[in-house]
Parts: sequence; structure tokens; C-alpha cells
Amino acid sequence: MPYFTQVGHVPRKRHVAFRQPDGSLYWEELIGEDGFVGDTSLLYHRNPPSALTAIETVETPDEGLHPNQPLSPIHLTPHSLPIKGDAVLDRVLLLSNDDVRISYAVATEDSSLYKNSTGDELAYVESGSGALESTFGRIEIVEGDYVIVPTSTIHRWTVRGDDELRLLFVEARGHIDPPKRYLSERGQFIEGTPYCELDIRRPTELLDESGSDVPVIVRTRTGLTRNVHKHHPFDVVGWHGGMYPWSFSIHDFEPITGSLHQPPPMHQILEAPGFVMCNFVPRLLDYNPNAVPIPPFHSNVDSDEVLFYAKGQAKTRQGTGVGLGSITVHPAGFIHGPHPGNVERALGAARADEYQVMVDTHRPLQLSAALKDCVDPEYPFTWANLEESNAGARKVPSDA
Repeated sequence: MPYFTQVGHVPRKRHVAFRQPDGSLYWEELIGEDGFVGDTSLLYHRNPPSALTAIETVETPDEGLHPNQPLSPIHLTPHSLPIKGDAVLDRVLLLSNDDVRISYAVATEDSSLYKNSTGDELAYVESGSGALESTFGRIEIVEGDYVIVPTSTIHRWTVRGDDELRLLFVEARGHIDPPKRYLSERGQFIEGTPYCELDIRRPTELLDESGSDVPVIVRTRTGLTRNVHKHHPFDVVGWHGGMYPWSFSIHDFEPITGSLHQPPPMHQILEAPGFVMCNFVPRLLDYNPNAVPIPPFHSNVDSDEVLFYAKGQAKTRQGTGVGLGSITVHPAGFIHGPHPGNVERALGAARADEYQVMVDTHRPLQLSAALKDCVDPEYPFTWANLEESNAGARKVPSDA
């Protein structure tokens, strides 16, 4: 995040002798981006954070990645996947390229301790509640939250009570940040942005756990490794800096509207190397008396568009089977837009009632083997089929 904070017990200056009650030194851990010329944080551990007792390979199934060939739009129903358990080890990869991995998880238990060393991660909480717990402390999470976890942060996902915690994961190969155009030269959100510092939540409660021989799953560019730590990684007594987990709610996003259709950049929330993220929330629709209040057909020639239908009504997709929990993929090279009948139904509408999360990737996405268990094979043909079924119901102009 672009501003400094501190939590817990920290010294007056960086890199000075900082002693525990028994006189021994606390152990500094400096975690930083871009060769330490970007955001950094200093954490103070009671024990050496790199003391390991074992390093093990974690066997993972072949994800079966393959190109979207022949090029086709896709409708996925991840709710139909038979997945429950650990949000780390039991998440299922759906889509991927060299910049981003998009996965889905249904957590029914607290996850393994985990560290992604390849880039930042974002989780969107579709439903349920719990917490992100990390070396930086705890952030409570509920439905509608975005949670950003910086690269190499050791963390776990906890589930509250008997809830199922449904999470859409977007894993970057770099850092996930607010759009640069939202920020001042010094990193403050400027006036007119759709969310700001008041909406952001940061860890405030340290965990300060103890234990020995604690396993941590580490994602690398070649797979997963299990590091067994001699001391619990959550033995932090304080930290300060500008690199830490943070979250904000989709319900706090203030949409920008106009008299005519506004393009997706008006709905942007985040950016990362190789992709951007937007969301669509309840809002007043275009108020020109002749406005068509849903998107036109469009070709985003540089991006594959992934849209997660989290809550509300998918007005442009009525009659297609797309509903809550659906994911659509409209690849670069495919013209897409509202399905037949939906433009006419939208005319005169005053408000949108939807919560949708979008990922636009700059490079083509590959498809994982898991798609075979949740793909709708009829979706690519729904525009033609609905055109035929709506042909007899078209309104004839009164002056015809």
C-alpha cells in the first residue's frame, strides 16, 4: 500500500539493537519490493525467521493447461466443482497465463500456512466469513471483501464457525496496486476516485504465536515446496512499513456514472503487470432519455475478459444459463455483447442490481483440465439460439 503504518512494539529507529525482556535481540525481517527501492516493511521476530528443520517437495496434480483452441467464449460454473477443504491445497486452477492464475476454492477448514513467492495474491470473498491471518496480524473478512496479500507473506485463511468460505483467487506475477491515476505524486488517493484510504482495512491485531516444527507451503515458479520452520512464523511483536496485507469491500466502491454508457476503465479497482481488475456494482444507469443502459457489442482486442457473477442479476446474459457464481470468458478476437432480447428489456431501466468482478488480461489465457467438469458447452451458441427464439417476440414500430 502507498502509505506507512505501524503495529505492535517497534524501536525508535530502523536497524538498531532492539532487545527482548530477557536482554536478547529481536530478529529483524526486512521484506521489500523491487530490490528494496519500492515499498518495504520491517518485522520484529522473537526467533530467527529462517530457521528450518526440513525442506520437502509437495506433489501436485498436472493442471493440464492448454490453449483456448479453437477460440471460443466460455461459461464456467465453479459451484458445480466437487471441491471443499483447504483454501490453499484444495483450490482449483481454472485459467492461467504467464502473468496471472485464476482459481476457485471452497474452504471448510482453516488452511495450511502458505507463502506465494511468485507475486501478490488477491482473494474475492464470494460468501462466508473468517479471517486472513499473517505475520502482519489479522484482518477479518466477510462477503464482498477484496483481500490483497503481498508477495512472500506467510499467511493462512481461517473459516468462521460452520461457514463455507467461497473464494475467487487472482494470483499475480508481480504486485497488485490501486491504479496509478487514482493516486497523487506522494501516494494519496486523490479526490474523485471510487474508493480511498477510509475504505481500506489493515492488520491491527498481532497474533504472536509460538510453536515448533511448523510447516509452511511455498509456491515457486516451478511448483510447491514445504518448509518446516523451527519456530512459528507468527512470533512477531511489531512491524512498520508500507508493504502489508490490506482489504476493502466491493460495497464501498462508489461507481462513476454518466448520461450515456461508461466504459470499463470507469469501474477499475486495481492493476498489476499483465492485467487489470474492475467491478460492477449497484448504480444509477445512464440517464439520457435515449440511452441504451447496457454495454454495446465490443471487441477488447488486447485482452481476454473474465467476469465473475458474484451477486445480483446478470441482465445482459438472461436466457443463457449464466447466474450466481458463473464465470464467463470472452477472449480477444471474439466480439461479445448483450444477448438477444436483453437490450430491449433494458431500455428505460433506472438502476443496475449486480456485483460482478472482472479480470482483463493482456495476454491470452490458457484453460486448465478442471474446466471439463464445469464448462457449459452450449454457451458459445447462445447468441444465435436466442436470436431465433426472440425473433417472433420483437416489437414492431407503430409507424411500420
